[in-house]
Amino acid sequence: MWTENWTGWYTDFGGAVPRRPAEDLAFSVARFIQNGGSFVNYYMYHGGTNFGRTSGGLFIATSYDYDAPLDEYGLENEPKYEHLRALHKAIKQSEPALVATDPKVQSLGYNLEAHVFSAPGACAAFIANYDTKSYAKAKFGNGQYDLPPWSISILPDCKTVVYNTAKVGYGWLKKMTPVNSAFAWQSYNEEPASSSQADSIAAYALWEQVNVTRDSSDYLWYMTDVNVNANEGFLKNGQSPLLTVMSAGHVLHVFINGQLAGTVWGGLGNPKLTFSDNVKLRAGNNKLSLLSVAVGLPNVGVHFETWNAGVLGPVTLKGLNEGTRDLSRQKWSYKVGLKGESLSLHTESGSSSVEWIQGSLVAKKQPLTWYKTTFSAPAGNDPLALDLGSMGKGEVWVNGRSIGRHWPGYIAHGSCNACNYAGYYTDTKCRTNCGQPSQRWYHVPRSWLSSGGNSLVVFEEWGGDPNGIALVKRT
Repeated sequence: MWTENWTGWYTDFGGAVPRRPAEDLAFSVARFIQNGGSFVNYYMYHGGTNFGRTSGGLFIATSYDYDAPLDEYGLENEPKYEHLRALHKAIKQSEPALVATDPKVQSLGYNLEAHVFSAPGACAAFIANYDTKSYAKAKFGNGQYDLPPWSISILPDCKTVVYNTAKVGYGWLKKMTPVNSAFAWQSYNEEPASSSQADSIAAYALWEQVNVTRDSSDYLWYMTDVNVNANEGFLKNGQSPLLTVMSAGHVLHVFINGQLAGTVWGGLGNPKLTFSDNVKLRAGNNKLSLLSVAVGLPNVGVHFETWNAGVLGPVTLKGLNEGTRDLSRQKWSYKVGLKGESLSLHTESGSSSVEWIQGSLVAKKQPLTWYKTTFSAPAGNDPLALDLGSMGKGEVWVNGRSIGRHWPGYIAHGSCNACNYAGYYTDTKCRTNCGQPSQRWYHVPRSWLSSGGNSLVVFEEWGGDPNGIALVKRT
């Protein structure tokens, strides 16, 4: 029994999109069956979507398409879907022999084998070429059979080939076609939190993020005051001090006196991050606000209690008259979540509690901005998605329900080389989409929509252009 045969692999924000060739997936199944296997469970057979904040691991993308035979939208992923359907049919044709006896293995030459199931009234054979580079001619019974590299031919009657794992039909690319006119957006700017807010909690220490938020939000504010004496040398010579913030992950936005000083982020391979840059400070009191953002929780491994997130320090300021000031042990205030979250701006009632900007004054390319609009559902039954390629990072809601985190601003790293199906599959093999957003399109279930008056709310952390957002259909 094979409990998890991976049809592909998940996409992580910052990573390319994994693809498992249909040839190799079919080869793995046929190889298992020819060795007496009786049950194969595909993981996943139907791709899905990590709606809301439900992604099952650090940096896992909202799309959980997994290169499955049925994609995230419920459509056939060709040629993989049809290739597996034909494989299952060939195995079904061989069933009388498969369930009647155990296989006998015959060597047919170098890297060539036949697995023969022979019983009274039934015979089925699997002829395998394990070589990853060379075609082969295999003599079996009274016949000769041509086998591509890394392939298995199935003969339900021990004579006639009805299927070969490496011979795949043609597939076709799915299209994302815009279906709506431009959205009429409204915006609301969220101010960075500061240590003077009454609803914050305080401590003379830096706290681990998830222990504070209890996963009630991706966001935690770390806030403190930085007092600068009027006789500081940098105020005269113009050499701004160096702020260094070390974080266990996963994203960090640094605000000085309400202005964004910089953003840094980690990745699946190394979620830890460091912000280090010269910052502008004024004489007197300065408000330092650090917005730490978690992107998922640990999903595999040991001692999850040691998998930290958030600003754990040190936090230092270098270039003062005193040398380097350690801010880690001074008083820090904490605030869980965003103001817009507490106001439930993603809901109809919550969005009416604030004043939104309309028309030409709608914010663009500004961090911590909420956007809202309404739209009608297009006619037909084609699956729908949002093209968020013009945005940076945040979350999206349709009719008050979260379709997930968006992060088109995270460009897929690495190299996407030519894909050779032959050989054992790994998640670093046959990747696509290098140099493009790890995820650009975000699934909008039709079952969530009404014919008209559907609300769309986007929270944008980094700063994007909402005018580039489009509703598309997948065909």
